[in-house]
Amino acid sequence: MKHAISIYILVIGLCLQNPVGVRAATTDEAFRIPSAHHIFSFPHDYGSHPEFRIEWWYLTGQFAAPAGDRYGFQATFFRYAFQPGAGAGSDAFGTNHLFMAHMALTDETRERFVHEERFNRDGWDAFAAVGDLDLRNGNWTLRRTEDETMELSASIGVDTRMNLTFTPAKSKVFFGENGLSKKGADASACSWYITYPRLITEGQLGLDGKTIDVSGEAWMDHEISSSQLSRDQVGWDWLSVRFEDQSELMLYILRDAAGRPDPFSTLAWVTKEGDVHQSGPENFSWEVLDTWTSPETGATYPVHVKLSGRRPDGSPFMITVRPWMEAQELHGKLGGISYWEGACDILENGRVTGKAYMELTGYANDLGAALQ
Repeated sequence: MKHAISIYILVIGLCLQNPVGVRAATTDEAFRIPSAHHIFSFPHDYGSHPEFRIEWWYLTGQFAAPAGDRYGFQATFFRYAFQPGAGAGSDAFGTNHLFMAHMALTDETRERFVHEERFNRDGWDAFAAVGDLDLRNGNWTLRRTEDETMELSASIGVDTRMNLTFTPAKSKVFFGENGLSKKGADASACSWYITYPRLITEGQLGLDGKTIDVSGEAWMDHEISSSQLSRDQVGWDWLSVRFEDQSELMLYILRDAAGRPDPFSTLAWVTKEGDVHQSGPENFSWEVLDTWTSPETGATYPVHVKLSGRRPDGSPFMITVRPWMEAQELHGKLGGISYWEGACDILENGRVTGKAYMELTGYANDLGAALQ
């Protein structure tokens, strides 16, 4: 849900469901609010939507080198508007948009985790184009090249570089009702949620002066909204899973200060054929098995968990989420918000049956208060 549900000024948008033919609902600041009646159009909806306040494009995945070394990565591009409708695709210097971005790499073999964050504004070496996928923040770029193929070029510090190509192995899906994903008890809490659940990933990793050919799979979220996290929600747990049987799972649990899940927390299955089946927190169980405390922030994260419930065919499932390494926390030096985002294996009956990325926020900072 990069974000994921994602981080920093993240959604959760106020949204009124307005019937077809009625003028689009807006916030008090005149930003548009997503509705369930939007007719998605591509490639336009791959690009930026400057009439909405908040938007992000979020990639996570795993790839391996021929020698067998495994790596996990995260690449997130954010756009935050200060005024509605202002162009977001220009390289002219201005103050209409703030562009934030995160990059991270998990090197399982060497037990190393590196990350970087950036903040830029209009014309200061960052933009998000309207009409198609074309994003930049410094030398970090994400673009659609042809059909639905995308390319990422990014660096982390001076020793790490990624040049990756993503090709859909499955069609994109839309979570929620016609792509409108509700995020709270208020009927107005939502975002548009577009996902590629399985992307074939190929390219090169530059690491410590060496160039390594890599291949694997990734997950991509694109979310669009116009508001911030409500004060009664302090954070969220998010999980994306790609199973070996070619099905996928997405979960987000929105938590209050007591750790209780919001009733609009959601578990979604994507079948091998690409059908989406969604259910609420009454239909699944999230059990913390072990935690890790960050020496950097002092935050304690539930990094080892068990998830159980029922599959779309009604059969029961129970999976264990096991992180590749515990220390996968992104420290918010610039934005002031830290969170855990890491590569994981999925185990069933002690056997690895899938790969996952898990995001844990609100443990180092109360996001409900920070994002008001």
